[in-house]
Amino acid sequence: MTTPDLPPTDQAPDVPPVTPGGGKNRRALLRRVVRIVFLLVALGFGAWFVARQWDEVRAGFARISLPMTAASLAAVVAALLGAMFTWRSLLADLGSPLPVRPAAKVFFVGQLGKYIPGSLWPVLAQMEMGKDLGVPRSRSAAAFFLMMPVQLASGLLVTLATLGWDRYGWILLAVPVLLVLLEPKVINRLIGLVLRRLKREPLERPLTRRGMLTALAWALSGWIAYGVHLYFVVGSDLLFCVGAFALSWCLGILTFVVPAGAGVREVAMVAVLAPILDQGSAIAVALVSRMVIVAGDVICAGVAGITAKRTGV
Repeated sequence: MTTPDLPPTDQAPDVPPVTPGGGKNRRALLRRVVRIVFLLVALGFGAWFVARQWDEVRAGFARISLPMTAASLAAVVAALLGAMFTWRSLLADLGSPLPVRPAAKVFFVGQLGKYIPGSLWPVLAQMEMGKDLGVPRSRSAAAFFLMMPVQLASGLLVTLATLGWDRYGWILLAVPVLLVLLEPKVINRLIGLVLRRLKREPLERPLTRRGMLTALAWALSGWIAYGVHLYFVVGSDLLFCVGAFALSWCLGILTFVVPAGAGVREVAMVAVLAPILDQGSAIAVALVSRMVIVAGDVICAGVAGITAKRTGV
């Protein structure tokens, strides 16, 4: 009687490998797929909507001159500088003051990550580049995430001041919450809680009221510059343009699922511009505004990177 051949005892049976964190990886992949699908659907509907009214949109483009577009781009660069100084002032108040050139490189180059699906690419880039300059990763992350309530609160307040309380009074419901989130004592406790949950060291220096007010002042200057940028494209009513851009940007930033609020900001801008522009012209203005801002991001990142390289930063 013969026995069947058995495998060597040191040979493991064919068992599918177990990948640590496989469930988390699948969830992250699913979230990325959802974001990409949402973006493609939004862009598809946007293209269809523009195509339906192409004659009106083309007429709107025809009314936007090249010199005004160039002036709009200059205003966007000024607005982006305001955002950079907002971030830089928060970072300095937390204990990491950076000279202007290296700060510009970290901020502007890192900001290009917002065009990649997902919301963490800019902060990851800024954390790594800041680390090379001696900025702790936790401090870079704190400054990045503090930018959102600062810009959101200042943007909504600008909207109320420029577009009127009667039509946009509902914004008042969000203001108390945002003002609480801008209180340094509250912010410092939240940051400390998050760092403890992540088992990281606490921040060496807490955020101060002076640092927050400085950041808010820079943020307000940025909103004015963004309004000027829209004014050059629209061609009239500067005060209204400041509020229209602030409101559309705030609605866009609340949509984390698409990169840089793509599509959401444009839809909001078309709706907000309805009192002063026909729909075709408003669509043209929104599209030109998006292209000018993208160009501004690229220009600022390129200039900051080249300047920093020449100075050995």
